[in-house]
Amino acid sequence: MPNREFLETYPLYRKFNFKVPESMNRMATPAIHMYCRNCDSVQTFNSEMEHDIGRIEGDVTLFMYICTSCKNFERFFMIKFDFASNYMMKVGQEPPWDITLDRNLEKMLGERADYYKKGIICESQSYGIAAFAYYRRIVEEIIDELLTEIEGLLTGKEKELYAEALEKTRQTTITQEKIELVKDLLPPILRPNGMNPLSTLHSILSQGLHGETDEQCIELAMNVREILLFLVNQVTTGKVAVRHFTESMRKLLDKKSK
Repeated sequence: MPNREFLETYPLYRKFNFKVPESMNRMATPAIHMYCRNCDSVQTFNSEMEHDIGRIEGDVTLFMYICTSCKNFERFFMIKFDFASNYMMKVGQEPPWDITLDRNLEKMLGERADYYKKGIICESQSYGIAAFAYYRRIVEEIIDELLTEIEGLLTGKEKELYAEALEKTRQTTITQEKIELVKDLLPPILRPNGMNPLSTLHSILSQGLHGETDEQCIELAMNVREILLFLVNQVTTGKVAVRHFTESMRKLLDKKSK
């Protein structure tokens, strides 16, 4: 197996370019890090693959992984190898992709959480266009709430500038225009390493659904989902941190005044 990413994150039927060896003895089977139901946490899984299988004939091969912690919970991957085109793909996986949502994300999405789950299901089957459509619809429907939440992370002049831009966003129904108005006013907590997630999201959305293949849309859908997750988690975490800071400062100032 070439790397962990393929097993941990690739959906079914998505091709992974790979020089297929003639023998299983020449194929590495790296450890992976995935959720274990028995341990109820992410654990390391090691391969139980027998390396004396011999030649790969292009058929589907079953790879078995077991949790190194409980030594009981197993994960199975059915991998198809293609010599002619030098790629492999997962054609089966047990347990399947988990569609359980993070609590903060589910609260933020509300009734749109169902769209998110359907997007993950489409992604797991490499229906990239359908997944991208679900994620884009979510972004379009929650953008106003997300932008309003971001305002609570700002103070002083930055908050005033953002409030002005936020008011302008309410005058348009076009998602790209809303993002364009505020994307350069984000607080540092939403700009890791100087990168702007809203700007990136704007760029991805601008590419649209037309003229892209399922394979191309899968990559776009994953990007939209991951950026959306980052924004929601950072906004939620940031607001909690601000609240705790304010409460702590009040207690110290009250004690000092007494």
